[in-house]
Amino acid sequence: MSYSSTITFTLDTICPWTYLGFTRLTAALAAFAVSHPDASVTFTLKLAPYQLYPGFSAAGENKYEWYKREKYNGSEERMRMYVGAMRDLGEKDGIAFDFENGMIANTLNAHRILRFLQETYSPSHALVALSSLYEQYFSEAKHPSSRDTLVTACLAAGLSRADAEELVNNEEKWLKETKAAIREQAQNGVDSVPYVVVEGRRRDFTLVGAKSEEDYRKVLEQVVKEAR
Repeated sequence: MSYSSTITFTLDTICPWTYLGFTRLTAALAAFAVSHPDASVTFTLKLAPYQLYPGFSAAGENKYEWYKREKYNGSEERMRMYVGAMRDLGEKDGIAFDFENGMIANTLNAHRILRFLQETYSPSHALVALSSLYEQYFSEAKHPSSRDTLVTACLAAGLSRADAEELVNNEEKWLKETKAAIREQAQNGVDSVPYVVVEGRRRDFTLVGAKSEEDYRKVLEQVVKEAR
């Protein structure tokens, strides 16, 4: 008997740890599909929104300076160490982290776009858009919620330019639903990201923080084992 499992991945689009977690989880799912072509369990990855810094302005501020001030009390030395450590960590997963350039800003509009794509198109549309948002923000130093960034993510997901621009420019579209989803995650006890819940037939598995690809694969294997 087959079993369908939903994996809920709660994220913020400006969190480097959710980028790492997303990259490793999607790699684990791809590897699982190859090694278990006849598995009785199918997994569907869905996104859930969370804002680490809801008070950020839409315009934002310099990413490097914000991290240095808020995370390292203005220490240039500690900030440089962080930049180097994250660069080395990202390289292991094929991510080119850039914390020296670009802006950090409010992510509500980015979440709105992802929510709309997931609920009105498909989860896979949202996943492609998220990959684009991560790449643009963390590796290309693009503004995390600018119209150009969001339109590019929508185009990557397969929308026409007209549809992408209409969705991005209409900031009320799916705003209420997105805010409700953010509140729901907070009510569910989410207070950090990534926060991953893998549905199982007997029990759910919760993983908080960016786990290794191997850790994610072990959970997938356990879900299959318990679904028999």
